[in-house]
Amino acid sequence: GKKGGTGFKRSSEFITWEGKGVMKIGAVVLAAGRGSRMGMEIPKQYLEVAKKPLLIHSLLAFEKSKVDVVALVVTGGDEEYCAQLLKEHGIKKVKYIVAGGSERYFSVYEGLKALEEARCDIVSIHDGARPMVDDLHIQRGIEDTIKYGASVLAVPVKDTIRFADEDGFGAQTPDRRKLWSIQTPQTFFYADCKRAYDQCVLEKKLDGITDDAMVLEKILGKRAKLTMGMYQNIKVTTPEDIGIAEEFLQ
Repeated sequence: GKKGGTGFKRSSEFITWEGKGVMKIGAVVLAAGRGSRMGMEIPKQYLEVAKKPLLIHSLLAFEKSKVDVVALVVTGGDEEYCAQLLKEHGIKKVKYIVAGGSERYFSVYEGLKALEEARCDIVSIHDGARPMVDDLHIQRGIEDTIKYGASVLAVPVKDTIRFADEDGFGAQTPDRRKLWSIQTPQTFFYADCKRAYDQCVLEKKLDGITDDAMVLEKILGKRAKLTMGMYQNIKVTTPEDIGIAEEFLQ
């Protein structure tokens, strides 16, 4: 049925948008980092966790989702290795494997360019080092993008947060009820996202950019809906995170 005046309909098989028919959903999955904070020779995205490489867990979630096509962004030189991993684990929705850039936003841009010929209506951007993502939360991001124009998975902050002064002493304490921890996927209309990244990268408007929603807000003035994520959807960054991920994925 319809959702409150947003112009979209859902069935169990596909998503339609009134006046446009079936929508095509794309995803950019980022796996171009070297994971220097892990202190290991093997890049973290290839570390085996719960009997599969970390990256594969993320890709399997998109394989199960209603996403149609995925662009996988990897470190230059890893393309053939990743293609073999996809074959071994039966992942078929990855249609593009491209080399990333020196910073996250350059890698996202390479993924967006790779998806251009796929003519997607919506794009979901995800950190491959978040292996606990699932198809339900990918779907929520898509639905909130259709409803609100953009979506980022996020969870309310549990801890009290303090600002620090220049001497390292606690200063102000912001209202915890207004603080959310941002996750991925972050989901947008493809045309908006590509236009914002074109301007951001080509015109070098990169200062202070730390995630994709900031690009759209800074360039296009579009704010993203905070879509409820899950606390398990951590980004594996340090060796301690490997044990946590193993526990969840088992």
